[in-house]
Amino acid sequence: MKPMSGGDAWWPQELGQPSTSGGQNDMRYAFFPDKQRLIVEADGKSTTYDTGDHKISGVSQSNGSAPTFSSQNGDVNVADLKTVS
Repeated sequence: MKPMSGGDAWWPQELGQPSTSGGQNDMRYAFFPDKQRLIVEADGKSTTYDTGDHKISGVSQSNGSAPTFSSQNGDVNVADLKTVS
């Protein structure tokens, strides 16, 4: 298994710099509050979500399950967010 690169921007450049990003269990994410976008990359596939009024601050993930993100409104499951692309 190849380690993830921490230094290179893997998200679309038009989103700017994320306020938070990280990864675990072959999944990584980046949150862009000004654009209300969350990018999640898992198994080589990147998905963009509309976060609405959620301000993402962290993530938890059980093995094999969808990630749950922490926000000022409590935990939000990525499956409950609207997919943008």
